[in-house]
Amino acid sequence: MKYKIAVISGDGIGPEITGQAESVLSRLGELFGHEFAMTHVLAGGAAIDVFGEPLPDETVEICKE
Repeated sequence: MKYKIAVISGDGIGPEITGQAESVLSRLGELFGHEFAMTHVLAGGAAIDVFGEPLPDETVEICKE
């Protein structure tokens, strides 16, 4: 099976946690034949730094997909 996942790391320990979650999904894909297409998007403080707002339209659109 093929899955599209929007990865929103957030602030604080978020990047650490999402990185580990991606590793787990990768291993599950290997074991069970799943494919995970992950797209990294910004929210929170990181999005404010780049886009000037905490939840940019780009992030919302990718999540809706």
